[in-house]
Amino acid sequence: MYAFDIERPTTLADAASALGGDAVVMGGGQTLIPTLKSRLASPSTLVSLARVAEMQGISTTGGVLTIGGATVHADVATDRTYGAVSKLAAGIGDPAVRNRGTIGGSVANNDPAACYPAAVLGSGATIVTNTREIAADDFFVGLFETALEEDEIVTAVRFPIPEKANYQKFAQPASRFALVGVFVAKYARGVRVAVTGASNEGVYRWSAAEAALGADFSAAALEGLSVPSDNMISDLHGCGEYRAHLIKVLTGRAVQHAA
Repeated sequence: MYAFDIERPTTLADAASALGGDAVVMGGGQTLIPTLKSRLASPSTLVSLARVAEMQGISTTGGVLTIGGATVHADVATDRTYGAVSKLAAGIGDPAVRNRGTIGGSVANNDPAACYPAAVLGSGATIVTNTREIAADDFFVGLFETALEEDEIVTAVRFPIPEKANYQKFAQPASRFALVGVFVAKYARGVRVAVTGASNEGVYRWSAAEAALGADFSAAALEGLSVPSDNMISDLHGCGEYRAHLIKVLTGRAVQHAA
C-alpha cells in the first residue's frame, strides 16, 4: 500500500465537490482496496461515500424498488420487496463483503463476473447519478466499462418489480463470483434474460431466450436454443463451451424457480 488521503463527506454535494484531479470515489472498497494494494491504481485521494446518508436505504413507490447507491449488500439481502434481487445480494461474497460492499460500487465497477449487473440489466433498471438517469441497456459498455462520466456518482438504482423473477448462479468456490450467473425477469411487456460471468464483453442480454420465453414462459421453451461459445471467457475455471452450456442450464433453472 502507499500513502493517500481520505475524504469522508456526509452529503452528496460535498462528495461531488471533493472529486477532481485524480481523486476517486470509494463505495465499500471491496474492489478498490485490492486494486490499490496491487498498484493497479494509485490515486492521491479517496472519497468515501459511507457517511452519505441520502445515498443509503431502500424504498418502494408505484411498483419500483429504489436502492440507494451506498446501501450495502446485507441490507438488500434482508429486504423482501423484490425477492430475486434479495436472493442475489445474499449470495454475494461472504458476510464481511456483504456488510461493506455497496450496490453503487458494484454497478459502477461492472466486473464481468459480478452479480448485480445481471439484476440491473435483467430488470431493465435505471441507474441514477448525481447528474442524470441512465437506462440499464445504455449503461454497461464492456469489461469494467460503463457510461459513467468522470466524477459521476451512482446515487441509486431503480428496479421495476416484475411479475416473476429469479437469479441462478454457478459460483466460483473461492471468490463467490459468478462463473456464470443468469437473471430472468418476466414483465407484462415481455421477458428479460441477463447473463453475467460468461462473456468477454461483460454482462449481456440473451435475446433468443427472451423471445422464446416471451411466447412460453417455461424451461421447455429453451430446448431448441443453443448458446454460441466463440466469445465466451475461457480460463482455468472453465472453457468457453462449458460456460455456454451453463447459460442454458441456469436459464432453465431460473425460469423453473420463478414460475
